[in-house]
Amino acid sequence: MAAASRTRKTKGKKKSAKAAQRNHTKTKPKSKRTKSALPLFDGIEDAGKKAKKEANAVVAVAEEPIPEQAPQGKAKKGYQTAQTIALRQREISISEFFAKNRHLLGFDSLAKALLTAVKEAVDNSLDACEEAGIMPDILVEIKEVGENRYRLIVEDSGPGIVKAQVPKIFGKLLYGSKFHILKQARGQQGIGISAAVMYSQLTTGKPVKVLSRTGSRQKAHLYELQIDTKRNAPVIIRDETVDWERPHGVHIEMEILAAYKKGRRSVDAYMHQVAMANPHARFVYRPPKGHEVTYEPLDDTLPPEAKAIKPHPYGVELGVLLDMLKMTKARNVKGFLETEFSRMSARLATEVLSDANIRVKTSPRRINRDQCEALINAFGRARIMKPPTNCLSAIGEELLLRSLERETGAEFLTAISRPPAVYRGNPFQIEVGLAYGVVGMTADDTMQLNRFANRAPLIYQQSACAITQSVIGTAWKSYRISQSRGALPSGPLVLMVHIASAWVPFTSESKEAIAHYTEIIKEIKLALQECGRRLARFIRKGIRAQEEEKKRSYIESYIPHIGIALQEILSFSENEETRVVNKLKQTLERSKKN
Repeated sequence: MAAASRTRKTKGKKKSAKAAQRNHTKTKPKSKRTKSALPLFDGIEDAGKKAKKEANAVVAVAEEPIPEQAPQGKAKKGYQTAQTIALRQREISISEFFAKNRHLLGFDSLAKALLTAVKEAVDNSLDACEEAGIMPDILVEIKEVGENRYRLIVEDSGPGIVKAQVPKIFGKLLYGSKFHILKQARGQQGIGISAAVMYSQLTTGKPVKVLSRTGSRQKAHLYELQIDTKRNAPVIIRDETVDWERPHGVHIEMEILAAYKKGRRSVDAYMHQVAMANPHARFVYRPPKGHEVTYEPLDDTLPPEAKAIKPHPYGVELGVLLDMLKMTKARNVKGFLETEFSRMSARLATEVLSDANIRVKTSPRRINRDQCEALINAFGRARIMKPPTNCLSAIGEELLLRSLERETGAEFLTAISRPPAVYRGNPFQIEVGLAYGVVGMTADDTMQLNRFANRAPLIYQQSACAITQSVIGTAWKSYRISQSRGALPSGPLVLMVHIASAWVPFTSESKEAIAHYTEIIKEIKLALQECGRRLARFIRKGIRAQEEEKKRSYIESYIPHIGIALQEILSFSENEETRVVNKLKQTLERSKKN
């Protein structure tokens, strides 16, 4: 009994101890051992909570002086820690980046800024008109409103822009319809005109006015826009409908900080060149100083329409191919090759897959990286036709000659359009026009080189361009044209070089120079050499004609003396002397013709 009593007492004590422990837990929670309680993180808990709170609130942290006291034992005075660095890290908007690096887009000087803004607006107008099958009628007007301040107005006869798209096109960088389509176009990246809007906003703080009308039955929509560079989003300041005399088109008006200058890198020179490369368009140019200039079209038909094509197997890269395999709707890899690439027939797709040791019915999403690399190697070994060239819209030899004749008034003109070629799977075509004996130029003048890409003039970065290097690398002395080593040739020459491509390899976002691809340089040199041979024949023919004329003048000067001598020796009368002199002149004329 005594033992049982002790056992019950012991159990009772244990129950009461457990109850007391439970009560104690409710009133005083057990402390958890966290990182902040460890000696290594001692004193950082508050800073960590603060960092988390600020991160959740998505607060932009401005640059502040480095705090005097860094977290305990982790950084020297005046230096940062991982936690303080983390407070300053955030995503960068694309428009915010280009706002600080606007020189990458061509806005690195006042004179160049005006030209770049005009170029981007005109490029968009020409592309829109041609896509809609409308003959381009474009107005470019520049008004001086103050010291280094100009109001730029560009107006076109295009199809207009639907209301919902206007803010995005003009107020959002990297927004457009041409980046993912393989066909010839002046614009590519969706940056140009929105970058001009951003530059206007940065330099003057004024919104850009955009007027768009899509048809005669609708009223025009008027917008005043700016760009929120932190979010890369448009800010609409004004939105209303107005009356406009044009039945369709776009009118853009912006005020920018710029400088108007004349010369070979001016807006005036750009308008001359854009009219040369687009002889089907009508341009009206109103400069801030001088008279209005009108460039009437030389052709009443639009250039051939460029058709979109699919990527060519020769130009695809490993990472791109992996992405295409993930995104395709094809059920098997054979169908993927047939539907996603150009020039890939069912027979050729089977041969390529057999060479890469890949089953025809394999799902595209099950192709791994090694198989993808084997597929690219099989592409290189296969004999695949060149990509279709209906994605290009060349100027043509006839219109090149007519443009050069209108602009130069030269005594000799020639032009050549090379057959389409391919670089990295992208089709391209080179055209060259040459004018010799240009009015206003002498033999000592340096050749005037006009570079074009997809009918758009390239004004700046001439020395960095593959076109310039190709011209310099051509042996012009073989064609009777003087040339110093490492320089452009000299003479009364105007040379026009145009590259038309589904994807032009520009060296920068400002689209001012062509990259040095071996295939492109080769095609340019072949076209230049053919033009050079034609020019050499003309020069040699002119030299022979000059020499013959010189000899003829010598003979003609002696013919009267021969007649007098014959009269004295043979006792000719004056009539007989005249008859002999005329006979000698006729003989000289016949020998010249022969």
